[in-house]
Amino acid sequence: MGQKVNPTGFRLGIIKDWTSRWYDDEPVIAEKLKQDHVIRNYVQARLKKERAGVAKVVIERTTKHIKINIFAARPGAVVGRKGEEINNLSQELARITGREVKIDVVEVVKPEVEAQLIGENIAYQLENRVSFRRAMKMAIQQAMRAGAEGVRIRCAGRLGGVEIARAEQYKEGKIPLHTIRANVDYASVTAHTIAGAIGIKVWVYKGEVLVQRIDAIEEDEMKKIQERRGDQRSRGRSDRGRRRRKPAGKTA
Repeated sequence: MGQKVNPTGFRLGIIKDWTSRWYDDEPVIAEKLKQDHVIRNYVQARLKKERAGVAKVVIERTTKHIKINIFAARPGAVVGRKGEEINNLSQELARITGREVKIDVVEVVKPEVEAQLIGENIAYQLENRVSFRRAMKMAIQQAMRAGAEGVRIRCAGRLGGVEIARAEQYKEGKIPLHTIRANVDYASVTAHTIAGAIGIKVWVYKGEVLVQRIDAIEEDEMKKIQERRGDQRSRGRSDRGRRRRKPAGKTA
């Protein structure tokens, strides 16, 4: 099952959060979802020219305005000189949505481990006629050096410009797709080459999320069990003491 399900959607509400955080009535939901899609695509296309390295765009809505959190590898490219770029972007999004837009930029500390950025980097290299094997292997090595516990990259299409399309993949480490507590980052990117479109899928395993919580729960349970055993022992001792204190010769 883990092989056929989107790893992010499989873990939503358990160890991963939604990228669109808002609530509304049923008639308006479709329009707002479509608007979120437009905002996300516009931000990524706008900042792709600046090579900002946008890993994720999180949208939050209130009654008055829309708040957008942009997770970027190069936050300086998003903000621009004296904040000009971010002001222009917020004004453009305000014209598209018809509402006030507030933008916050969050720096991605390790871009080598982000699946979206890995996929975009490989796509950029394929569009510039770099060997797909070299691009995939370099990306895996960089991710493993940066602290990833497992990486898997799959490219499908007319690889190397050949006539017949095929798929090739490389992986290193472990990628437990069935384990829900495993933090698996996933992204799908398309490279538009001269020969045609090449699909790139990236899985990055960053370690388990709920291990500490589970250990803490187990420790609490063990403490409770020990306390119960201690209470039972103390009660047993007090009961024995009462029996011994009964005066001899008196019977019921």
